Amino acid sequence: MIEYRYDTQLLIEGTNLDERAIFDYITEHFTGDSLLAVGDNELIKVHYHTNEPWKILEYCASLGEIYDIVVEDMDRQSRGLQG
Repeated sequence: MIEYRYDTQLLIEGTNLDERAIFDYITEHFTGDSLLAVGDNELIKVHYHTNEPWKILEYCASLGEIYDIVVEDMDRQSRGLQG
């Protein structure tokens, strides 16, 4: 069984984005692993494994426009099924 089921990826487009602040906030407020938050002050890519992807989407949407959203079920993938 996979500890964190959903591979959650997205882009945040906005102004005055701070990749370190986003990384720290997600680490402190959400349960998961394999976090990446990289980019610049106008575009950040977020990648996170979690059991509650909707919380990550909600938080990121509060920072700017989110798009290229991918939520894949890694448990299904590990069983050879479509994610």
